[in-house]
Amino acid sequence: MQGPDNMSISPTLMWTLLAAVILVCQARPNTQLDSKTGKRCMGNLMRLSFDKALAVGNQLEVEAINGSQRVLLTPALAAQCGYSMESDPWGNTRIYTSLLGCYVHNTDTTFHVGLKLDMFNPTSPEIISHNVQKTCSYSRWAQREVLCDRNYMEVLLLLLLGAWKFRYIVNTTLSANYTPGDIWKLTFYTPEPITMVQREAEQAGYGAQTTAQRLVIRSPYQSPETSSEEVAGIPMEVLRVSVYYSAPAGLSVIDLSAACPIGGILFSPEAISWHMPRSLTPVVDSSARITELYLGMNGQRLDQSDLSARGYSLTTREFHIVVDIPVGAPDGYYKSHAPEQQYHVTFSVEPMLEVLWKASNGQETRYKVLFPITTPLMARPPQAYDQTVAESRVFSLLAGTFLQDVELKNITFLSGTFSVEECVKRGFKVLHQDHPNGTRSFSVQLGFDEDVVRRRNPEPLVTLYSLPLTLGFMILPELSPFSLSVELVASLYDVVHPSLSGDCDQEMFDITVAYGNQGSNFETFETRVGSRTLTAENAGQYYFRENATHFAFSVPYSALNTAFEMLTSDSVRARLDVLLWDPTNKWPVGDLSLICYFPLITIQCFPNGSVSAVALKLESVPKLQLDRLRLRDRSCRPLLTSERSVLFSFTVDSCGTSRKVNKCCTNKNYSPRQHVSCYYKVDRSVVVGVGLGPSSTPVAEVGNGQGAVHMTIATDSSYSWSYGPEDFPLPKFLQEPVFVEVSLLSSDPRLELLLQDCWATNSPDRSSVPRWDLIMDTCANPEDLYLTELLPVLSDVRGRLPAHIKRFVIKMFTFTQEEHMLSDQIHIHCDTVICNANDRTDGACKGQCSNAQKSWSQGREFKHECWINKLTHYLLSFTAINICQIEPSAMGKLGPKARPGKRLEMT
Repeated sequence: MQGPDNMSISPTLMWTLLAAVILVCQARPNTQLDSKTGKRCMGNLMRLSFDKALAVGNQLEVEAINGSQRVLLTPALAAQCGYSMESDPWGNTRIYTSLLGCYVHNTDTTFHVGLKLDMFNPTSPEIISHNVQKTCSYSRWAQREVLCDRNYMEVLLLLLLGAWKFRYIVNTTLSANYTPGDIWKLTFYTPEPITMVQREAEQAGYGAQTTAQRLVIRSPYQSPETSSEEVAGIPMEVLRVSVYYSAPAGLSVIDLSAACPIGGILFSPEAISWHMPRSLTPVVDSSARITELYLGMNGQRLDQSDLSARGYSLTTREFHIVVDIPVGAPDGYYKSHAPEQQYHVTFSVEPMLEVLWKASNGQETRYKVLFPITTPLMARPPQAYDQTVAESRVFSLLAGTFLQDVELKNITFLSGTFSVEECVKRGFKVLHQDHPNGTRSFSVQLGFDEDVVRRRNPEPLVTLYSLPLTLGFMILPELSPFSLSVELVASLYDVVHPSLSGDCDQEMFDITVAYGNQGSNFETFETRVGSRTLTAENAGQYYFRENATHFAFSVPYSALNTAFEMLTSDSVRARLDVLLWDPTNKWPVGDLSLICYFPLITIQCFPNGSVSAVALKLESVPKLQLDRLRLRDRSCRPLLTSERSVLFSFTVDSCGTSRKVNKCCTNKNYSPRQHVSCYYKVDRSVVVGVGLGPSSTPVAEVGNGQGAVHMTIATDSSYSWSYGPEDFPLPKFLQEPVFVEVSLLSSDPRLELLLQDCWATNSPDRSSVPRWDLIMDTCANPEDLYLTELLPVLSDVRGRLPAHIKRFVIKMFTFTQEEHMLSDQIHIHCDTVICNANDRTDGACKGQCSNAQKSWSQGREFKHECWINKLTHYLLSFTAINICQIEPSAMGKLGPKARPGKRLEMT
């Protein structure tokens, strides 16, 4: 058997297969192919199949063995000579050879097929060659057979006398070059007749040959001389040709036709429905009946049990033969695609239909069609499954499922794109898993602490970890890219804030900060020391030191960062506030208020009668102006003034001092805000030099006597009746007047009672805080918005001496802190002075609120406003406690100190 004459075979047109690169395999010259190939005779075809272990990653060249010659089968030559090949993406390859192919040795009953396979890998010079030989016997030839393969249509006719109707042309002389059986010319009908001699037809890509008993015509699909027609609504490609050949009786003409389907497919997401005409009129007439009908897959017939097991159905209807195939059937395969970088799949399957028609005259036509079907693109958006368990502190992502022609090439994080190999080197766990159903999934795992993970704190103790990433995929062998973007999020209560501790020595606050797990100082939080922020630039001023777990610093108690809370005669109580602040989230992560007493001599009493006193600006008096501080005598100014302290220096007989003689001491009181006391023993003998001279100053003589002072609360402004001990605690409403009377229990008309100081506390302890001054230095407290009213006493219904009685009125109030009532009781305390009514020369006995004392409030403007007090008042404090007094009409505007109508008890 000879191939087409003068066929031009271009060495560049190689009939090759580049199988999907699933695993890169190198060709090995000693590989035995027999165990991995299958040769099978299937009617008028021989099928050679081999699996992906041979083809994957390799190129395949096929040569037809023609005796001692090897003919390279290009795609054009394969279609012309009856060869076809197909391969799925996984490298499974099938080669079909028509038993009447150009290079098949046949005796009309036996057919010997020879092929030479050359496999080579572009990366290796090694070539694997293997000769395939297969002999098939086939005797069930019909008078006419039509074969529709993947790349060609073939029609053959039995030339036995009487088997078919021939036309003979007599009186025609052929050239001596033609012998019986030779083909002279062919006339194609498109439908216009086009005539070619055999050589011209072969040059046009057609195959035309005869054997001892058969005439074979073969045409590639979409040839110029074929046409498209619809048969029973199904589009078909039709070949009609008249063949002139030399017969023993003369020149014979025979009309041949073939029709192969190019449509008739209906798709649904679940199934493929293939329709073929029941009566293929270009091949058989409408009266022909079907005597045999078979369905197969990949060229192999399936029996009814196979069809049922695989979900296939084959039915005949009035006009059609219908084949139904489930999408995903086991004889097909899926393929990945990425149009516009969106993941899709198609499903491909190659059913085979065999039909035997028998005409009314008994002539049979066998029809076989191998019809590859591929579904339209089906979207399969990839899914990402977050399998993270937060407690493990590892992000875990599962992406899938994909087909096994998809490879993960890279991963893009916020910091950049890394190949899979680079990710593995960085310690990420990147894996893929192939599943038995032909799908593949990918997993990515990496720890919360990796630098590609973002962290933020939605709450002070919660860390929110997020991992935005994009998986970059590639479909092989087309190298089509697509991607999947996802963000993994996990939260943990894992924040450990820094811890602060502190101590003090004689001069310093010493602060230690132990790092948490959020970073070190200057990196993740601010350290605010009082009103200043600790920075790398000023750290040296604070004696800053640090190590891997802690940092520490020291602050002098006199620094501006500190706050003075209380002053005594030998110490100052100071406080240092340290705040660790998260500037990103704007919340505190730690704080410490350290309070310590530091030695400080504030009062020095010298034997010569001179006194020095230091006053500090306490935190409770933020508006105090130190340079305006004065002693009782307004002309006595500070000797030295700084931003936070003043120094007074004076003698015990100057600046409005007062003297009190007890059994052993002389007491000098200064200021209603800070009391400076010096004690001098009078029973101690001291030898001194003294000069005598006349003096006009009276000298007080120490005398003995008894006296008692009594305080009562009157029932009304007439002071006729007072509450008894059994009436206390005494209920009062806010702003209700309280009538206070202090009396001296004595009948001596030479004595006069004066109220030196009166104040209120919320406990029976007269020295407790908070404290509110009612009367200061015999006068009503000028800082009080509701001024205490001192009442004159002209007479008394009980016959007591008016000089022995002092009366005043206050309006009921309560102590509050940050708009919360501290107590529902107040206690009133008074210090009194008993004087000689006829001698007002002593400073303490000038009278109840004399003109000199009234000068405190002259020219002062009082605004009706309240300040929320810090409720801290000590003996030496310069600040008075300003308590907001709430009238019922002001409720709801300033906030409840005590609700209107609630009665407060007073003892």
